[in-house]
This record gives sequence, C-alpha cells and structure tokens, in this order.
Amino acid sequence: MSQELFNSIAEGFSSDPDVHLGKMMSAPGLKFKDKVFAFFNKDAMGFRLGPNFDPEKMGIKNAKLLSPFKKKPPLKGWFIIDMYESDTWKILAEMALEFTKKLK
Repeated sequence: MSQELFNSIAEGFSSDPDVHLGKMMSAPGLKFKDKVFAFFNKDAMGFRLGPNFDPEKMGIKNAKLLSPFKKKPPLKGWFIIDMYESDTWKILAEMALEFTKKLK
C-alpha cells in the first residue's frame, strides 16, 4: 500500500516539467532538476524539508532525521516519515519541492 501511495504522489508531480523520477541511495525518489526532494524506502518516505522544519507543528509524532551513515551525523533538513503517518506524505512532498526550489 505504501509503495502505491508513493507512486500516486509521484504521478501527481508529472505536470511539472522540472520534476522527474530519480534515485536517492538506490531508493526511488523525486527530483527537482538535479536535486532529490523526496524518496521512498521500506514503507517510509524521506523529505528534504530544511533544518528549520518542525514536525510537531504539523502533528507528526514519529519523524526521524535521515541518518544513512554509521559514523556520520544525520543529514540536516532530511526527515523520514513512516507509513503510519502516510496521510502527511503528499503535503510534505509539496513542501519539500518548494524548499528544494529555493536551494542554489
């Protein structure tokens, strides 16, 4: 079910010519030009929302920072939201796209 939700969200961005499918550490993702802003992995989605994003303000209780490396700190501004809060994935993907569009 969560893979289908990711696919549906990805399809929703198909009207934006600057958004396309890509990879984030071999996981399926969404890219704005050459920057990944969201990805799907193991019944969760990761979002580039920036270091000032506060998951609690959106009522998200189980957000985790993306920490793919054993000996390095988590990636700043990347949040993992599991399938139990998948009702937030679409809006978070939109927010992640807007944040990523502002990056240089």
